Amino acid sequence: MDSMSVNQKTYEVVLLLGKGKGGYSYLVTADNKQYVLKQIHHEACDYYQFGNKMEAEINDYGRIIKAGIRVPAMLVVDDRQERILKEFVNGDTIYDLVMKDEMQKSYLDQINEMCEKLYPANLNIDYFPTNFVVQGGLIYYVDYECNQYSDEWNFENWGIKFWSKTKEFIDYAEGQNR
Repeated sequence: MDSMSVNQKTYEVVLLLGKGKGGYSYLVTADNKQYVLKQIHHEACDYYQFGNKMEAEINDYGRIIKAGIRVPAMLVVDDRQERILKEFVNGDTIYDLVMKDEMQKSYLDQINEMCEKLYPANLNIDYFPTNFVVQGGLIYYVDYECNQYSDEWNFENWGIKFWSKTKEFIDYAEGQNR
């Protein structure tokens, strides 16, 4: 795949950044600028139920912004092709930093500050460390997924298990290398 379009504007594909429950994210360029292009997919996901994925992305983005969470800007939506163009946040993911033993206390402080905004708004986000990128010392939540708050899926009970080299983190990392 050399290029992809969003509302008839062409973007050159640089690389696949990752695949999530709802789509594939690509680093793309146009006019000497980098962006993330998310292509929604409709592949089965055993542990998550979706309705309209595009509608969910747009609505979740609005809820995250309203809560005051640092996220890349949603720049353009192409409903017909189910594509979203986002601002590119350039840096390492929390996952990468944990793997390289470069995790810093300030990142945990920042996620706790996010939780202080999310919980009163009755929201949880996907706290998995691949969804957070550090740029200029600040963490950005680069996914837009959010759900109604539940203790089971909050940071303290679920997310924290993957923000250091815990058994859960190591089991996941080893599974990725098979």
